[in-house]
Amino acid sequence: MENFVSNSYVDDHYNNNMGLRQQYQIITNFSNQLNVLYMRSIIVSLLLLSCLIASAQEQSLKVFPVLYQQTAAEYRALCYQAFNMATLRLDEIPKKKFRKQKLAIITDLDETVLDNSYVEAQLIKDGKEFSGATWNNWVSKSSATAVPGAVEFFKAAKRRGATIFYISNRDSSALQTTLANLVKLGLPDADLAHIMLQGKSTASKEARRQAVEAQYKVIMLLGDNLIDFMNVFERGSVDERFAQTDQRKEEWGKKFIVLPNSIYGEWENALYNYERGKLTEAQRDAMRKALLKGY
Repeated sequence: MENFVSNSYVDDHYNNNMGLRQQYQIITNFSNQLNVLYMRSIIVSLLLLSCLIASAQEQSLKVFPVLYQQTAAEYRALCYQAFNMATLRLDEIPKKKFRKQKLAIITDLDETVLDNSYVEAQLIKDGKEFSGATWNNWVSKSSATAVPGAVEFFKAAKRRGATIFYISNRDSSALQTTLANLVKLGLPDADLAHIMLQGKSTASKEARRQAVEAQYKVIMLLGDNLIDFMNVFERGSVDERFAQTDQRKEEWGKKFIVLPNSIYGEWENALYNYERGKLTEAQRDAMRKALLKGY
């Protein structure tokens, strides 16, 4: 009897200890899981914070360029200067040439004819990043205003006998809303036959320019981005773009009329070697600073 009681007591004690150990193990496992979840939540929070900081830094870079376009009288003066120069070049062409030949002017749309600084300004005010969705929403409103001097110049060119072609890298799905915007501003040749938007195959404008050149003599091209003029400027490095620009220095202000745009463009993509989307904000910041030339 004593042995039975003793053994039973030992078994009960052992079983109790086993129960405690199992409970301890369960608590430990649960605690570990909580720690893992906690660490994951911290990592996610840090990643989100990093994205927000990067977004804020990107937005801060746009503030002054947008303000320049919207508030600087110097910006307006540069636009008037560009269109005044274009008018002088137009006036140099004899009137009889317009009667004998089919002459055309090719122009870009955004930041050459249409001022879209409002969408960038709104994104800054809302603390949001630029995206295809935000751009499409803006374009759908057909609310872009005219770049200073644009409407007057193109109307004058049309009166002289030039045909205007609008070649833009807006998506082809925006054709109707783009047309509505041009009609609202009273621009000439604002119809489906003279608006050439980006197809699905390529962003290059070269094929569209060639299509116009096959039927017309192009007397002038206007744009805010060098790829609006020639394909040699596509995806070129900063140095390559400089070299190509210098090689054609006699054309600027003659056949090629450039409008100011410090908000965005191929020049910005060139800063990051056309790999902006693959870089962190820290990497982009380092690349920007590396290009700065001090004394």
